[in-house]
Amino acid sequence: MKRFLIIPFTFMCCGYAVAQHIEYGREYISMTADTSMVLKSKRPAEADRLFRSKAIDNKIKEVKRLLKGNPYLAWMFENCFPNTLETTVHYRKTNGDDDTFVYTGDIHAMWLRDSGAQVWPYVRFANEDPELAHMLRGVILRQLRCLVIDPYANAFNDGPVGGEWQSDMTDMKPELHERKYEIDSHCYVIRLAHEYWRVTGDSSIFGHLWEEAIALTVKTFREQQRRTGLGPYRFRRRTDRAFDTVGWDGWGHPVRPVGLIASVFRPSDDATIFPFLVPSNFMAVTSLRKAAQILSKVNYNVSLATECEQLAREVETALQKYAVVDHPKYGKIYAFEVDGFGSQLLMDDANVPSLLAMGYLGDVPMEDPIYQNTRRFVWSEDNPSFFRGKAGEGIGGPHVGYDMVWPMSIMMNVFTSQDDAEIKAGIEMLMRTDNHTGFIHESFNKDDASDYTRPWFAWQNTLFGELILKLIDDGKLNLLLEARR
Repeated sequence: MKRFLIIPFTFMCCGYAVAQHIEYGREYISMTADTSMVLKSKRPAEADRLFRSKAIDNKIKEVKRLLKGNPYLAWMFENCFPNTLETTVHYRKTNGDDDTFVYTGDIHAMWLRDSGAQVWPYVRFANEDPELAHMLRGVILRQLRCLVIDPYANAFNDGPVGGEWQSDMTDMKPELHERKYEIDSHCYVIRLAHEYWRVTGDSSIFGHLWEEAIALTVKTFREQQRRTGLGPYRFRRRTDRAFDTVGWDGWGHPVRPVGLIASVFRPSDDATIFPFLVPSNFMAVTSLRKAAQILSKVNYNVSLATECEQLAREVETALQKYAVVDHPKYGKIYAFEVDGFGSQLLMDDANVPSLLAMGYLGDVPMEDPIYQNTRRFVWSEDNPSFFRGKAGEGIGGPHVGYDMVWPMSIMMNVFTSQDDAEIKAGIEMLMRTDNHTGFIHESFNKDDASDYTRPWFAWQNTLFGELILKLIDDGKLNLLLEARR
């Protein structure tokens, strides 16, 4: 029998009386009309915070002052921006050096993609807080060690402790949480390392471990160009979810070797239909060039830098030839997945990298007309993964299913928008669909924001904080102050 523990109490918020309940540890707030305002921080008590940063605390205070005219948004920012830092970061010294293991949130494992994205918004503050810089340095070093353990894995345990997916039919190791090969796992490691170096000038992370990890990245990408065969990676899982395993006996749909890199899984951890995943290939191009820059300027490893540059050029050329489609309504757009034989999947998924997010990541110029056409396509009901309803609109995908909008897609739409009305509407949608929890969830039902998944998903929370900071930096504070639920 299903049991619920519900503990109600009331406080005042944004002109409403707010009744707060706790159900199975999930806090939510229901609103009733009133006139005064009190919003209680959802941050952990100071003694319970896993990591503290004076620079981040000071920024939160500054932003709250700026957003004084929009207390609900200020409350959400205070809850969300430090969420990764305070609830998922496990920093320690290992063999005398920085080491940081980062949970995704309610899953106590470290995804290379998620961890790189979760701490990304803190990098800009590294020079203001030496302890924060050490924490970030520890994330990068841990990521590099993970790549060396297995360049085909996407998620790792904090040590060789095994886990629920050890029975997967692939080359599992006890250090791995999951072994779903995704191009972007490598790309996020390079992206974070490059940005940390650009901001701090600290090149101490680029030692032998770095060179070994990048050499494995190039080797893995070369294998997955599939010029000389299928490569060593194969994955099957006993499951009732079609996208949680891989067809064609674990190898994935056949591809023609045209220079693109196969990605057996998407950033959503769902299997690709056609393995040449276009947004991930775009991210591979920019990531390989960032790696080449570091290898040349810091390591003086001309040979490996040249390999990175050559591979980037091959993929870039193939993208222009095979990833562009003539759409009857939108003109030239980028396909989501292709196979090199002529098959093209026209859609977008909410997870990043995505077609929509290519402008945010800097993998294509924002003014690229093909990207702008693609952006219009994916934010429409011509995209089969786009859902519009009473509660909101945005992109989802098979990972959660029909009618479930991912706030990540709403944030990507705002990040890449040049239209004030669209930006304001996106912020208001994010405010309306938090279900009065003060946090961003994995997904919500397009017609009912109280139907949502993953109440503790740190990437989405920190990304929301990053978005608010960007809009303030871009001179859009007035839009934030005008936004209402």
